[in-house]
Amino acid sequence: MPATGPGVSTAAGTAAAVPADSYDLVVVGGGIIGLSVAWRAARRGLRVAVSDPAPASGASHVAAGMLAPVSEVTYTEEPLLRLGLASLARWPAFAAELAADSGLGPDALDYRTDGTLEVAFDSDDLAALDELAAFMGVLGLPVERLTGRECRRLEPMLAPAVRGGLLARGDAWVDPRRVTAALLAALERRGVPVLRAWTTAVERSGGAVTGVRLAPGTGPGAEAAEDGGTAGDGRVLRGDRVVLATGAWSGTALEGLPAEALPPVRPVKGQVVRLRSREPVLSRCVRGAVHGTRVYLVPRGDGEVVLGATQEDLGFDTRVTAGGLWGLLRDARELVPGVTELEVADVTAGLRPGTPDNLPLVGPSALPGLLTATGHHRGGILLAPLTADLLVEESGDPEGLAALCSPLRFRERS
Repeated sequence: MPATGPGVSTAAGTAAAVPADSYDLVVVGGGIIGLSVAWRAARRGLRVAVSDPAPASGASHVAAGMLAPVSEVTYTEEPLLRLGLASLARWPAFAAELAADSGLGPDALDYRTDGTLEVAFDSDDLAALDELAAFMGVLGLPVERLTGRECRRLEPMLAPAVRGGLLARGDAWVDPRRVTAALLAALERRGVPVLRAWTTAVERSGGAVTGVRLAPGTGPGAEAAEDGGTAGDGRVLRGDRVVLATGAWSGTALEGLPAEALPPVRPVKGQVVRLRSREPVLSRCVRGAVHGTRVYLVPRGDGEVVLGATQEDLGFDTRVTAGGLWGLLRDARELVPGVTELEVADVTAGLRPGTPDNLPLVGPSALPGLLTATGHHRGGILLAPLTADLLVEESGDPEGLAALCSPLRFRERS
């Protein structure tokens, strides 16, 4: 299949002429990124397969789901801001199409657009917020500077000690667990197999990737194959293109994949607490700094409040620790004292895929036939629509976004 732009062509062949284990696109990884790419490709008429031993169970399952490129902007990361704003603009259509395609209805994703309130706890935090507001002004970002009283008028549960804030009305949020459930439902309705199996190797021919090999003996949960075997019986999935979308594990070795083709991705641990309330606690996302430490609270339509998140460089450690949870609850209580009265519904830890420059790796790799869709760090939920479009759409890239997240950029700089 010929490549178009930064990703793959959307011209599909005749399905009846394609062997049972041969596809236009094979996606390795079943988080929100891999599932979004697969869904977009299937909508364009491509024959697609996804492999993941436990889809929708990794970082996407833990994530809070903030779509907040404005309130999350940081110094020196203007390229990431460009990507985030472009993807945020795609989210309304993405959400509407996915809700319809999944058959789950318009409220299936808990997609909300009430903005983000960034608040400061003490005078030092307020000074840092003033500097951030000035930086946002230079960038031309639409934010409103608020006093502490104005913040509490918007969110009455805020502590009296809150000194001031910034309101980013254009920010949004979504429930990632609902999004991945909708993606799986949409893929099922389109007949896309999601094979619950490990991918252990890439297949190559003539220097190009031609497919992947699945692990034998995957065991319970592996989908039945057409010939009566299981998805994980060592079979090969042939693909004109293979997308590597395995998140924090993208930089780990796969048989047949040379070291120079592995993306420079490292795991960044994040611990998250989910609280449950019978009455609404907040009407919008609240982010804040407490003595310089960042914390956020994200409300759900069902009364849940997601509290997070730590950032820890501890390798592939997914333990939930007392210290991590204590720090989150301590800082959240300073901003919203009422959180201590809420029921603890869930505590989780996930691994974000970080890169050396905090930009994702989306597009063709140095190895022909292999595309990467990884390295999204904190922005996997936000960047899912843009990532899928960059890999699948044929409309080109008039904004020049593909170059910002090209997997080849580190090679080009060396």
